[in-house]
Amino acid sequence: MRLVTFEFGNDEKIGALVDGGVLDLASAGTRANRPVPDSMQALIEAGDRAWDNVRALIADCPAEDVVESPKLLSPLPRPIRLRDASLFHEHMEIALGKIGKTMHEEFRRQIIYYNANHLDIYGPEAELPWPARSNWIDYELEWACVVGRTATHITPDTARDHIFGLTIFNDWSARDLQLPFMECGLGPGGGKDFANGLGPCIATLDEFDDIYDLAMTARINGEEWTRGTTGSMFHKWEDALIGLSADYPIRAGEIIGSGTVLSGCGFELDRKLAIGDLVELEIEGIGALRNRIIADNRG
Repeated sequence: MRLVTFEFGNDEKIGALVDGGVLDLASAGTRANRPVPDSMQALIEAGDRAWDNVRALIADCPAEDVVESPKLLSPLPRPIRLRDASLFHEHMEIALGKIGKTMHEEFRRQIIYYNANHLDIYGPEAELPWPARSNWIDYELEWACVVGRTATHITPDTARDHIFGLTIFNDWSARDLQLPFMECGLGPGGGKDFANGLGPCIATLDEFDDIYDLAMTARINGEEWTRGTTGSMFHKWEDALIGLSADYPIRAGEIIGSGTVLSGCGFELDRKLAIGDLVELEIEGIGALRNRIIADNRG
């Protein structure tokens, strides 16, 4: 399944990407007498029976319930929690080296993360307002795991069962606001607090042959800046779920970011973005997350 949240009139609805557009799951469910939860968070929390019900609706895919070219939102517009972990290490080594630091051994020993902004979420094609006091615009090419089940003390043999699906994550970064926090050892701070990008869909694991063999690409105004692979992760998603659930629960619907793939940001490449740039992040099997940067004139 490739599940989405889309705009319908003044409402948000959940759907699935199908040939010809998006299957309106609520409409299809009503028609088939198979009710569907009314939000992505509710669907995730509903568990296996609801997920199987949605799979059946997608398999039937009544044409009258397919919406052509709807406006897609972030698949989880208001995630209950968002943590960005450091699961790719080559990026960390290079980025820290640029500011005269070395990667601490704890990055290899355990899952290091920070709590990210889960309130200001931007989905596909949304314009991204850039903070007025920042002049150093950057993207970060990441992907993210959406947790499917609330649990504590997850074990290696059950870890994958707790992955609801995978999505693309753009960890937007105002480097000139971030670096002072990093120098103080308390980063990333203000350089990350204004926006995160998620989308275009949540792809469940049955969409993939091997989730650790997916191409990751970033294009700026159509020019490729980054090409990497999910296979270069040092810690896998299973490691993250085991580590983050060791002492207290991870919760259904929360999102864990991967950290940035090698060469997955302008900072590594000595390149900067500008107002007006179109940033397109693509991961094989998930799709593309596109956002144009605009000046923040909200006052």
